[in-house]
Amino acid sequence: MGKKTDTTASGQSVTRRTLHYFMQVTANRKGMFAAAILVSMGYSLFLSYGNPYFMGRIVDLVSVERVSPDQVLPTFGPLVAALILTNLLGQICSKLQDYTNWKLQIGAAYDLARLCFDTLSNQSMTFHTNRFGGSLVAQTSKFMSGYRDLCRSFLFSIVPTCASVFFTMSILGSVVPAYAGVLGALLVVYLVAAYLMYKRVLPLNAGAASAQSRLSGELSDSVTNILAVKTCGREEFERQLFDAANEQVRLAESARMRASMNRGVVTAGIIVVIMATASVFTAGGNAWFNITPGNLIMMFTYTYTLTQQFNFINIVFQNVNAALGDAHDMTVILDEPKLVQDAPDALPLSVREGAIDIDDLTFSYADARKDGFALDHFNLHIPAGQRVGLVGRSGSGKTTLTSLLLRLADIQSGAIRIDGQDISQVEQVSLRSQIGYVPQEPLLFHRTIRENIAYGRPDASEDEILAAARDANALEFIEKLPAGMDTQTGERGVKLSGGQRQRIAIARAILADCPILVLDEATSALDSESEHLVQDALNNLMKGRTCIVVAHRLSTVASLDRIVVMSEGRVIEDGTHDQLTKEDGIYAQLWDRQTGSFLEA
Repeated sequence: MGKKTDTTASGQSVTRRTLHYFMQVTANRKGMFAAAILVSMGYSLFLSYGNPYFMGRIVDLVSVERVSPDQVLPTFGPLVAALILTNLLGQICSKLQDYTNWKLQIGAAYDLARLCFDTLSNQSMTFHTNRFGGSLVAQTSKFMSGYRDLCRSFLFSIVPTCASVFFTMSILGSVVPAYAGVLGALLVVYLVAAYLMYKRVLPLNAGAASAQSRLSGELSDSVTNILAVKTCGREEFERQLFDAANEQVRLAESARMRASMNRGVVTAGIIVVIMATASVFTAGGNAWFNITPGNLIMMFTYTYTLTQQFNFINIVFQNVNAALGDAHDMTVILDEPKLVQDAPDALPLSVREGAIDIDDLTFSYADARKDGFALDHFNLHIPAGQRVGLVGRSGSGKTTLTSLLLRLADIQSGAIRIDGQDISQVEQVSLRSQIGYVPQEPLLFHRTIRENIAYGRPDASEDEILAAARDANALEFIEKLPAGMDTQTGERGVKLSGGQRQRIAIARAILADCPILVLDEATSALDSESEHLVQDALNNLMKGRTCIVVAHRLSTVASLDRIVVMSEGRVIEDGTHDQLTKEDGIYAQLWDRQTGSFLEA
């Protein structure tokens, strides 16, 4: 029972936070929001209450005495004119209600989209590696649609219903006080019952939304890796995973449906009691309280209009629950602290020479065992302009080191300094703008080749882009494409081969012309001929720059100024290629295996 209470309390907390974000963007347009409320109340007043009121007055006049034909216009003319004016004003309010609602939603959607994008783009790589990209996209879309649905429910249902309660009790209270008192008591019972059952449904909506997000993530993961699915013949396995996630959605939606139906049955029963009370008062109102026929019609019509709106309030609550449930997951993400944040007084990084000092660096991943350090009291000094190769077996900490240098994850202990400046105290954007990075897996957008090459320098000229492509040995294949530089690369560059994607990524680094260069297996996807040509370009690019080259293929780093061999997050060997091959160490063993020298022994 305690666990359930905690979950419910947590769900209510997230709901409050969701409403906080929604109210923030609404407050930016408080004038439009106030206008939307006013015209929604006007719509209810004129069409739902103005018409019955003036019609009741006509019925009272008719019931008093017969009106001669020549007196119809003088007697009823003002009331008919009032009816026409009431309908005209009601229709104007209706159209203004549509307009203000659209304006409010369009503006708020813009703000919410920007809020979600800024939050996701400024989160750490640790955050993103633990989540499905497809789920994040779906959660963003559902968060925005949650606001739209909540806004529509509020302006088109909740506001008119609240206005109806106010108008009904105000008008009938002055005409039939006894009936207004009974009706008011029944409405209080209805609202209390609806609210209590609403609280029971709320966590079920959050659960249903989470299940939907998991289903979206499973579908996205399978579709994204469809080639692996097909080549491994694992369609049935993926189908089972999808079915399991789909079953969770079915169960969650069924639980929500049952709770909503139970609430609907209870509230429908209360509405029957309200209408039964209205029928009794209408039948005996004239005899018991001397109520005029017009007021009887007005009383019954007002009550019926009110119960119709309350009858749909179950659907309104369901829509509100669904909207808040849809927004639940993104609200949790928006409330998550950023794992990597700029210091309050962070300054731009100023790279004068490019010297890198790594002092007593210790780092472990969140899912690692207690003593599982990716980097363990790691120390390294790289003088300005030196080209350093990082080698070692998989899991030795090479890529982790480059990630920390770029602050894709934050340092847990120790420090990294560039030209004496602690990178944890400088602006992240300025840090990364000074480091050219080419990862093992090329990072291409579904845009043109030109846009991908110029991504780090969008103001580059066409000649500079072509020169970078030429230096990366990419221009030759680009010119053979039908659209040349305007060729769309496809999602993650799927329209290009692995070597072509890598050369585009290298061209981007060449064009960026940063003082520090990090190459993480940058030539691993190239064939021997392309590797030789690109290596020449990289050698020219690395001149005069501080370079860190991560490589398993030792021929890539053999000509560098210095090679650092890593194992279990520590430096175990450090020297030039010639020095290390003369020693009977890890590097010499790796070199022998890759060159085949060990076969001659």
